[in-house]
Amino acid sequence: MRESRWLTGWRVYCQIADVLRERIAAGEYPAGTLPSEAELCTEFGVARNTARRGLAVLEDEGLIVTIPAKGRVVSGTQAPPYRYQVIAADLRGQITTGALAPGAAVPSESELRQRYDASRNTVRQALAVLERECLVIAHPGKGRFVSEG
Repeated sequence: MRESRWLTGWRVYCQIADVLRERIAAGEYPAGTLPSEAELCTEFGVARNTARRGLAVLEDEGLIVTIPAKGRVVSGTQAPPYRYQVIAADLRGQITTGALAPGAAVPSESELRQRYDASRNTVRQALAVLERECLVIAHPGKGRFVSEG
């Protein structure tokens, strides 16, 4: 069992993500493995929601994936990405290459559903990833736009 390492300060979930990212890079957690949320909470002395936020950062980066009935594990060749991750990656690529310029409107949910043959929830999940990454900004009643920052 790993010694408890209590984290404090601002944005603790980012610190958890940093520690886990280092351990993954060092090979401490090979593909298909990762401590449970409960184990991370005990190790870092944080609430479950804080641990989940740290894990969400790594999932957005593609370092870990959620496998139904198993939980979150380090990505490997055996786990294909979820559809929303593929959509988010494609849109992210369009933003970084300039195909979707800063300030440009992101295609509507309806357009994205047709383009990717995906459900509304899948498209919304992809857009939520881009919003968390600050690549897309939602303006209620107007749509979503590529961030200018």
